[in-house]
Amino acid sequence: MAKVQLEKVWKIYDNSFVAVKDADLVAEDKEFVVLVGPSGCGKTTTLRMIAGLEDVSRGKIYIGDKVVNNVLPKDRDIAMVFQNYALYPHMTVYQNMEFGLKLRRTPKDEIDKRVKEAAELLGIGHLLDRKPKQLSGGQRQRVALGRAIVRYPQVFLFDEPLSNLDAKLRVQMRAEIIKLHKKLETTIVYVTHDQTEAMTMGDKIVVQKDGIIQQIDSPINVYNHPNNKFVAGFIGSPAINFFDGKIRKESKKLFFDYGSFTVEIPDTYNDSLKEYVGKDIVMGVRPEDVYHKKYSSNAEIPAEMEAIVEVVEPLGSEFVVNFKTGDTTFTGRLEPKEQPKMDETMILVFDMKKVHFFDKESEETII
Repeated sequence: MAKVQLEKVWKIYDNSFVAVKDADLVAEDKEFVVLVGPSGCGKTTTLRMIAGLEDVSRGKIYIGDKVVNNVLPKDRDIAMVFQNYALYPHMTVYQNMEFGLKLRRTPKDEIDKRVKEAAELLGIGHLLDRKPKQLSGGQRQRVALGRAIVRYPQVFLFDEPLSNLDAKLRVQMRAEIIKLHKKLETTIVYVTHDQTEAMTMGDKIVVQKDGIIQQIDSPINVYNHPNNKFVAGFIGSPAINFFDGKIRKESKKLFFDYGSFTVEIPDTYNDSLKEYVGKDIVMGVRPEDVYHKKYSSNAEIPAEMEAIVEVVEPLGSEFVVNFKTGDTTFTGRLEPKEQPKMDETMILVFDMKKVHFFDKESEETII
């Protein structure tokens, strides 16, 4: 297997549209790296440049120790799995899986060995004589994976491979791909717009927006320590709540004034926030850090506020609740024992130990 490295990579189209800007990225040998971001952020273009399906406008791409900018896709020793499976409808599963090896004139015995090994690994050994139209979506995706596996490539590239599957099957296939990565010990670069996929699958997440990499880190660090407001808002479901307010100082204490509520800021944040006194600032609170006052013992540094219950979504293990304070709606995740009721006024607690503050203008994280 091999390391994939991008050095100052740009993709600029003929109409001067910049799809990828100054991308620096390393996928270490055997690492599972996920590129994530909204539609149009440049993640698929980045993947296609690694595959050789898009030319690089500036910068260098390495696979192993070799610069591959001018190497044809077929000579890059990569295998790509697409969103739409791209199976040949007139061929059997076996024929689809062997096709790439036949083009490379791999000996027949070796082809048979590789196809059957991959089919066994993916649990599709009993489907080798069927054609794609006789398969379910999940089975077709396994065939597409198998076709990539038999190549024994240095790097696997996945372009939103699960987006055509239903919710239950997506969860199942996520687990299958994670297990596959552990068994094969391969380098994987995986593109998705689904932040849940990114959080659960990747060793490392690359968050992109408007062609620019916003943050590269482990899933837990991206979640707990976002670089900016965009990353904080994109990663997490339900999404983080943002409140635009001001920092006020009173008797050596700092407070966040929103308008319909005011909360005290922990002393440990004073050094970071003192220069923002009197200035506009954005506070971010994740839904799981919102508690009913009666059940707020898990909040390390509680700060109280009042809100009205607007919408209650019971999910069995929790309630997702839309609250209203002033003219703003925000979200909390409450335990079933908290029993929120429509239109009731609740005293809520924010865990101030876990809130984030962002510069209003730059949107960069302050703390």
